[in-house]
Amino acid sequence: MTYKFSGIPKKKLIEGIIGQYIHTDTNTIGYITIEKGAILPAHSHIHEQITQVISGKLEMTIDGVTQVLEPDSITVIPSNAIHSANALTNCIVIDTFSPVREDYK
Repeated sequence: MTYKFSGIPKKKLIEGIIGQYIHTDTNTIGYITIEKGAILPAHSHIHEQITQVISGKLEMTIDGVTQVLEPDSITVIPSNAIHSANALTNCIVIDTFSPVREDYK
């Protein structure tokens, strides 16, 4: 099956962060736009998360380790790891979650 994010409804996660999500039997894939200065507070979830930066600079802290992700960067966030993010610029990222994020349906 082929999808286009342009045809998927937008979901506001928090101020400055908008996601569009595709759900398979085992994964959720999100196209996320993040405005410069948007902050995703520290949180955790049962899902393993893979974040790939398409554009921009995103500062992420995962289990107390802070790094700046830029295009061509991919990071893996283990299940239940505490993580947060701060958009240093406008960003586009692809997030992949396993198992499916039922809360994003």
